Amino acid sequence: MKIAMIGTGYVGLVSGVCFSDFGHDVVCVDKDPNKIAMLERGEVPIFEPGLDRLMEKNVEAGRLSFTGDLKSAVDGAEAVFIAVGTPTRRGDGHADLSYVMAAAEEIAQAASDYVVIVTKSTVPVGTNRRVKQVVKKANPGLDFDVASNPEFLREGAAIDDFMKPDRIVVGVQSDRAAEVMAEVYRPLYLRDFPILTTDLESAEMIKYAANAFLATKITFINEIAALCERTGADVKKVSHGIGLDGRIGNKFLHAGPGYGGSCFPKDTRALARIGQEHGLPMQITEKVISVNEEMKRRMIDKLLDLCSGSFNGKTVAVLGVTFKPNTDDMRDAPSLTIVPAMVGAGAKVRVCDPQGHHEGEALLPGVQWVDDPYKAAQKADLLVILTEWNEFRALDLKRLAKRMQTPRMADLRNIYSPKDAKRAGFEAYDSVGRAGFFPEA
Repeated sequence: MKIAMIGTGYVGLVSGVCFSDFGHDVVCVDKDPNKIAMLERGEVPIFEPGLDRLMEKNVEAGRLSFTGDLKSAVDGAEAVFIAVGTPTRRGDGHADLSYVMAAAEEIAQAASDYVVIVTKSTVPVGTNRRVKQVVKKANPGLDFDVASNPEFLREGAAIDDFMKPDRIVVGVQSDRAAEVMAEVYRPLYLRDFPILTTDLESAEMIKYAANAFLATKITFINEIAALCERTGADVKKVSHGIGLDGRIGNKFLHAGPGYGGSCFPKDTRALARIGQEHGLPMQITEKVISVNEEMKRRMIDKLLDLCSGSFNGKTVAVLGVTFKPNTDDMRDAPSLTIVPAMVGAGAKVRVCDPQGHHEGEALLPGVQWVDDPYKAAQKADLLVILTEWNEFRALDLKRLAKRMQTPRMADLRNIYSPKDAKRAGFEAYDSVGRAGFFPEA
């Protein structure tokens, strides 16, 4: 089966590579000639574990190719996926659909035979019906269907998520489109992974509802963590206790500095906007958005307390700035709020992140990048753990403490215990939702 994937960003590239590994003939399209040249050289423009090897395997097998020519890619394709960006639109919080609609129009002009145009991008409810109108207007004689096929890929685990999904959601309007989509996902269907076929609107809503619920779960435990600090409870024990309830589950119950990334911030804002447009405010989602921002600011107050009330002249070592481990994605990361606040208040900040330097250099001006956590800690007044990379989970705390000017730690991912920090020689330690210890006044 020939598939065209329009867009080679995170979703498009991962999906295209994985579809080719299913045995389909996949052509990935992008307007950026530099990106196409990079991909043709075998270079992956994003960091995703295992993607480079899988891409190389399928290119060598002749099932995967890259081009800037949309017309040639669409010609003969039975399914054309739109996987372009839908960033938050400035001013109103809605998803910017201009790239989606432009891609739909180009596909319509390029196609000549029956094709299913599949929206993989995260789009507001009603978008696929608009896509259908755009295609009809651009090519009135084209025989086509539209489908909604939202992605549920976690950055850092995207290949596994694609190959072993919790579910595949497909929104269609015709049996013919459903049959094409069943063929696209045939390898997963044969392995009994659940494929949910719905109407267009339900498929679109499932994506937003899922991400809003997960963002709510993260924000809920972060708010409970703040209360734990006031009451003397331990949020790790609280999380474990409530997560054992099968109705709640233990995933996304890890307290931290707030959610970030390419999906949750954008999708919660878009869902809130959809509610406003339909005269039904999404009050829980709107509150989740505001509380998440408050959590990031609360982290700054924690760091300020550990610096005796002033960042001015202090040296701070920050371990991890990507929004989560195993990705180079910096979008809406808590570090983009926390680090500039320290730099702006006069701190000298050293940053160590296994993959964050490329994106972070432009986003975090005024910081010094180092490639080793112990170098970052040299003569530092404060050590901050912001992203729970595996490289930071088994550090020699004694060695870190000895290198520091004033050995103080803000463990914003609750990797270590206060006992471990104290035993290693730290004079102050704070985390999220647990009791810490501080120097005598």
